Amino acid sequence: MITGWGSHHVDIAHWGMGTELTGPIEAEGKAEFPKKGLWNVHGPYHIEMKYANGVTMVIDDKYTNGIRFEGSEGWIFVSRGGEKTTASDPASAFGKALDASNPAILNSEFKSSDLRLPVSEDHHLNWLTSIKTRKPAVTTPEEAHRSTSACIIGWISMKLGRKLRFDPAKEKFINDDEANGMCSRVQRAPYGVNRLIKKA
Repeated sequence: MITGWGSHHVDIAHWGMGTELTGPIEAEGKAEFPKKGLWNVHGPYHIEMKYANGVTMVIDDKYTNGIRFEGSEGWIFVSRGGEKTTASDPASAFGKALDASNPAILNSEFKSSDLRLPVSEDHHLNWLTSIKTRKPAVTTPEEAHRSTSACIIGWISMKLGRKLRFDPAKEKFINDDEANGMCSRVQRAPYGVNRLIKKA
């Protein structure tokens, strides 16, 4: 669950934290994994990941589906969906697409010096346009990798049930062979990239 759907939220959280080109330095998680049955995907879970900038990202199945940013003047919550994200949004099935601890936050005027993030109305079209024009897509491959790898780091901490330290520059767990061993697995012939790399 976290390694599939998780990156769709972690990428937005990374944008908000300014960490889209790095990763967590610590992760601690727990989850219920089935002992038998039709699948091996985790059930209820809780992960806390700390970043070098001092921010802690908390991912928990009990939270509303979306991202909540907390700061000195309150909080703002954003979620995915087709709704127009303005202060007057109607409530969706999951609540408001945009909400804040103080509604005045949602009506704040942006200054010219404020950071503006790229916008895409259709991410498939954005990707195809980036191929055609050779201009970067809204999310670059490195940003997508970092969002996905943060989810994998969180999953490994849940699976091992302990705190892990991570070096985002080396993309390795620190002094933890067991955790590093879970970052890849033997590729089944004739599939996988190793056979292609040998031919290159």
